[in-house]
Amino acid sequence: MSERLKRIENYNFWNGNVPELGFQRIAYTDKVFSYVGNRLVKVLIGQRRVGKSYLLRQIAHRLIQSGVLPQNILYINKEFTAFDFLSDSRSLEELFLLYKSELKPVGKVYLLLDEIQNIDGWEHFVNSYSQDFTSEYEIFVTGSNSEMLSGELASLLSGRYVEFLVLPFGFTEYAELKKQTISKETYLKYLNEGGLPELFYLPGGDIQFNYISAVKDTILLRDIVQRYNIKDAKLLEDIFTYLVNNTSQLLSISNIVSYFASKNRKTNYETVSSYIGYIENAFLIHKAERYQIQGKETISGTAKYYMNDLSYQNLYPGFSSGAGYMLENAVYLELLRNGYKVYVGNLKNKDKEVDFVALRGNRVIYLQCAYLLSDEKTIEREYSALMEIKDNYEKVVVTLDDYSFPQREGIIHAQAWKLHEIL
Repeated sequence: MSERLKRIENYNFWNGNVPELGFQRIAYTDKVFSYVGNRLVKVLIGQRRVGKSYLLRQIAHRLIQSGVLPQNILYINKEFTAFDFLSDSRSLEELFLLYKSELKPVGKVYLLLDEIQNIDGWEHFVNSYSQDFTSEYEIFVTGSNSEMLSGELASLLSGRYVEFLVLPFGFTEYAELKKQTISKETYLKYLNEGGLPELFYLPGGDIQFNYISAVKDTILLRDIVQRYNIKDAKLLEDIFTYLVNNTSQLLSISNIVSYFASKNRKTNYETVSSYIGYIENAFLIHKAERYQIQGKETISGTAKYYMNDLSYQNLYPGFSSGAGYMLENAVYLELLRNGYKVYVGNLKNKDKEVDFVALRGNRVIYLQCAYLLSDEKTIEREYSALMEIKDNYEKVVVTLDDYSFPQREGIIHAQAWKLHEIL
């Protein structure tokens, strides 16, 4: 075997080798496998360190279990130094041709390309082999920036790909990993600790804090500062801090500019808007736009921002949003995890907002989130906005109450730790 193939052999499944697979995320692999067997490029996107590489290896292992020969699978991960010789599409193609020459796979070849955005010109390689009608190839790629499918690749593939957003562990995964029951007590721990995969294998305290901080710093530096040639890295981090500390709050770019002006920080609308966009592209933050329920259209101006993982709250000692806002953030992520497009609901001519309008195919769910339905005034506040909506779509109030409330005018009450059962 050539020197280059020897360097990457341990990362592949050849000769009975099984690289580390990690916690099995069946919901994700099931979703991906529903698209296996065609030329569509399968694209897994998401923040660094949320487990995309493990998922890609789980997909490879599942292919082998379904009858694919190990030598018909080539796994490449640009995060590992063994693959440093891959710098552009030409070196990628040279490796691929070398692999085919030496391993001589017969039939369909499966290409699994991890953190593909680190290879210059990868778009042309993927486009060429995914559409090569002279041979059978099926391609899976991962990346840590949402822009990887914008621009040239989107034009090249023009709809010949399917995208999967990979998020940190959800509550049910958290409970399974922690060997805890599905309960309020476990859910409150989840709200505090978050779901970054590596956190489950680290002791608590400073070690976990340092890990979360390192993940955040790596993303800001490698995926934003270096990628976009950011001139004011301190402002970038301060904007991220501001968004974390104001998660679940309606914000506008103008408000944020005014906030920094009040702190004698020089900036402008365009810079703040761009920096927030970069933070979104790196999946540290998600933006939920306002949605006019009666008109079925989005509203520009203000929006809410949610953390990609709840653990980021622990980086800032002054964090004071509380469990209610963390609950709202967790519900938002759970909706994303279940494939919904999520908006902040607005009732026209009413001074009322609905926390979420969740859309998936023909299904529409309106959701309100509250810490506790502690008294009649709180119940009236949380239910009244949903009662104003006159259509017949599902309406849900999600809380941390110990007891489940009966339906009220068709509105379901869901305890947060059981929300997955109805999504």
